[in-house]
Order: sequence, then structure tokens, then C-alpha cells
Amino acid sequence: MSMTQHAEPAVGTPPAPGRKESDGRTKQRPPVLRLLARPEVGVLLGAVAVYVFFLIAAPPVREGSAMANILYQSSTIGIMALPVALLMIGGEFDLSAGVAVITSALTASMLSYQLTMNVWVGVVVALLVSLGIGFLNGWMVVKTGLPSFLITLGTFLILQGVNLAVTKLVTTNVATDDISDMDGFAQAKKIFASSFEVGGVQVKITIVYWLVFAAIATWILLRTRYGNWIFAVGGNKESARAVGVPVTFTKISLFMLVGFGAWFVGMHQLFTFNTVQSGEGVGQELIYISAAVIGGCLLTGGAGSAIGPVFGAFMFGMVQQGIVYAGWNPDWFKAFLGVMLLGAVLINLWVQRTATRR
Repeated sequence: MSMTQHAEPAVGTPPAPGRKESDGRTKQRPPVLRLLARPEVGVLLGAVAVYVFFLIAAPPVREGSAMANILYQSSTIGIMALPVALLMIGGEFDLSAGVAVITSALTASMLSYQLTMNVWVGVVVALLVSLGIGFLNGWMVVKTGLPSFLITLGTFLILQGVNLAVTKLVTTNVATDDISDMDGFAQAKKIFASSFEVGGVQVKITIVYWLVFAAIATWILLRTRYGNWIFAVGGNKESARAVGVPVTFTKISLFMLVGFGAWFVGMHQLFTFNTVQSGEGVGQELIYISAAVIGGCLLTGGAGSAIGPVFGAFMFGMVQQGIVYAGWNPDWFKAFLGVMLLGAVLINLWVQRTATRR
């Protein structure tokens, strides 16, 4: 008798062709719901609504020159809102972003004028100072483990005091001296604060920079390893570190990106007005953060886009200038911003819940 056992072939009924059973986990959602799940969709709807509202309420908005002015105001907010949004996606805040813009402009202006140097020397030194502030913020957040809210609040207060005290000490005034007659001013103005004509309308160069920076930021987030690192550290930095993501480098570099944005906007303000008021910038950090939040960036990090803050900044510029063109009391501007912020957050929440509902 053979000790070898032979397995009998399994006999079963072949699956009937046609419809397959599904437990619902692999069911693909409709395209509309997938579109609504995008973080920037809610703010796009809000931006369209605000635009249409002011088209009706403020007829001057329909003119090309008015729209160019609205886009200019939006660009000065949007250029800073982009790195702030990337930082928020990475799970951090920077409350010093507003006064850092003025610090950069003051550095370039006073260094150039007081030492009678070419303005480009001041521009380069201001860039180094801005990147240094960003590096210090990021390094302290990473090394101490303290919330970035507290670290950058301290930086905010320090910069605010230094801006006022040093400017008064150096210039005996609260504003810097006019640098428009210095060497290199004309060249720097062409780069940071020039304008060009489109269809008889003067368009500021910052609008172009704003859109270019938005395209670069979108490419970084969606097409690069660094973009994956940003989402990873914002979602869960310990899990990200466990899979090899350089958390320290990513966090510090994001703060330095905010420093770069502060430098760029600071140079624009300096070469637009030729002088800088040392007390400005306070409160602007909330505008930048609000534009990012309205654009779909979560306060908890790990989610967001670069396109959303573009629409968020446009809404701010639209409201700011739309109130003026409508002839309303500009004191209502902050109230409009508060309503717009709450409305956008609620819309984003509703859109995300609708998109993820089974």
C-alpha cells in the first residue's frame, strides 16, 4: 500500500461573468465628489462669489485699471501667503512673518543709506538677515520642541521692538531716509517694483511674480520628493522620521522659505515707496495665515495646496479694494475679512464632508 497521498483537485463553480460583489472599500467615487475633495475648490467658489458680488455692488470694478489694482493688492498678500501655506502644510506657524517684511526692508534701506553703499549691498544683506531669521525660528522649533506659535510670537515681539528702536537710533526718526537717488536704485526698482502696460492698463510686476511663485510651489508639492516630505512632516513628524524623511531639514527650510518671501515683499515695498515706516507690518501675519486657511490649508497641518492660497489672497484683495470702489466706509474691511474667513472655513468643512461621505 502506497504511503503517498494525492490531493484531490478542488471543484467549484466558476464565477459568473458580469457584475462583481464589492464591499464598498474599492468603490470609486463620482468625479464631482473627487473634485470637491480638493482643498482649493471651496475657496474657488468663494472667490467667484466675492468677485460677482463686487461686480454688481461696485461698477468701477469692471474697469481694467481697477482689476489691475485689485490683482496688485492680492499679489502683495499672495506672495507671502504661499510660503506661509507651505509652512502650515508642514504643521507649523510663523507669527513673525508680517514684521519680518519690514525688518528686511529696514535692513536694506538703512545699511545702504547710512553707509553710503550701493543699494544692492543692502538688498543682499537683507536677504541674509531674512533667511537667518527663518533659520533661527525653525532651529528653535525643532530643537526645543516648543510650539511654533510660541517661538514665532517671541520673534514677532523682538522684531517689532528692534524695528522701532534701531530705526530711531540710526535715523532719529520712525522712518528711513529716501534712497531713490542712490546707485543701483533704478535697476532694483525694475526688478522688484516695476510695471508694464497691457491693453492700456498698467500692471505691476508683482502680479507676474505671484503667479510664477504659485506655479513653482504647486510643482514642488505635487512633483518633488521635497513636497512629499512637507506633507509627511505635517501629518505626523514621528512617522515621517521613521521612514527616513529629514524632518529637521524640512522644517527649518520651510521657515527659511517664509524668510525669503518676507525679503521679497520687503524689497518691493522699499523700492515702491523709497522709504520704510518702522512700525508697519503688525497684523499682516494674520492676513497671510488667513489667506492660507481660506485656501484650504488645515490648521493641524498635513493638508493643503498652493493654488488655494492664490484664490484666498485674491479674495482679500477683492474685498479690500472692492469696499473702496463701492464707496463704503473702509472701517468695515476687517469685519468683511472676519466674515469671509469664517464663511470659507465652514464651506471648506462642508465640501470635505460631502466629498468623503459614502
